[in-house]
Amino acid sequence: MAYKQETITPYGNGMEKSKQVETMFDNIAHSYDLLNHRLSFWIDIIWRKTAIRQLAPYKPSAILDIATGTGDFAIMSAKRLHPNKVVGVDISEGMMLIGMEKARNERLDNIISFKKDDCENLSFPDNSFDAITTAFGIRNFQNLDKCLKEMCRVLKTGGKMSVLELSRPLRFPMKQLFWLYSHTLLPVYGKLVSRDTEAYKYLISTIESFPQGEEMVGIFKKAGFTEAKFKRLTFGICTCYFATK
Repeated sequence: MAYKQETITPYGNGMEKSKQVETMFDNIAHSYDLLNHRLSFWIDIIWRKTAIRQLAPYKPSAILDIATGTGDFAIMSAKRLHPNKVVGVDISEGMMLIGMEKARNERLDNIISFKKDDCENLSFPDNSFDAITTAFGIRNFQNLDKCLKEMCRVLKTGGKMSVLELSRPLRFPMKQLFWLYSHTLLPVYGKLVSRDTEAYKYLISTIESFPQGEEMVGIFKKAGFTEAKFKRLTFGICTCYFATK
């Protein structure tokens, strides 16, 4: 099944979506952290803490952070969950170079490693990880179903997955306010800081078209997860999903 967001690409230049997404994140890597925090008014940090808190009771020893980007989720997981290892994977080497430097600065490079990997064909054996995390990445997948099946494959039986994804508020007045914000301030400021004209237009388009809530729960279960639930955060601007293999 093809989902609407899978047909949306950053540049529309004929290249496959994953290559365009890789180029886009390489282009905006220098400004990604600043924009993420400012455009969310630093609430994204609270969202990550919420997602990690779900994993704390299970004390995961080996964690895979998918679409790790500049490593914020991986670093916070290492600090708060105290695993033996965290592996951050991404298709953008530009983003991960920043993540590597941040991990070194935090003296976590003995726990956190980074690897360029395609979520459609993860290079890890079956049942490799106790937990999987991912923040604001799954809506960029070229093939959502295939990537989620791969994530389920490398997760141990009984393992947990904690996912953050931006979503559309459903109720007045936040629904209208979010639309206004995302179609005016966000793309303009994003363009000025990142110097990529198309990147933040693309990101908004994928938020608006991506499945959410109960629909995403069904997609997780179709991929092989036995249980899945969700919680809307900050009036529905972000959704936190929690799934079990």
